[in-house]
Amino acid sequence: MSGFSGPPEDQIAIRALIDSYSDAVFRRDAQAWGATWAEDAVWDLMGTEVRGRDAIVGLWTQAMSGFPFVAFFAQIGQLAITGDHATGRVYTHEYLELADGSVSRPIGQYLDVYTRTTQGWRFAERHFSILKETRGK
Repeated sequence: MSGFSGPPEDQIAIRALIDSYSDAVFRRDAQAWGATWAEDAVWDLMGTEVRGRDAIVGLWTQAMSGFPFVAFFAQIGQLAITGDHATGRVYTHEYLELADGSVSRPIGQYLDVYTRTTQGWRFAERHFSILKETRGK
């Protein structure tokens, strides 16, 4: 049984959205990263909820300033598209270098809601949880 449903062109567009998000993280490009979100989006980071694209980008920019280096990898696990809305599950693997030289390697999961806007598919909601994390030097 496939965990993917909906028009192939929309599946490709949503995959491109996820890849654009990941690329912007690697490049620390707040403008490109912010462009992946709908204007009225919700970002839930392990229970901390942020509403609105500007607030989301503000939090992300602040958080990224604490990491000298960040790598972000994403793998989509499920996608269901119905008209102009979709839901998905995305697994993440991050490599976070902290200011003290230590490293965190969280493996996480996003439960997503996507919406089709006049600019294309965007994140309407992202709900993040850590599945496992390792730390070290």
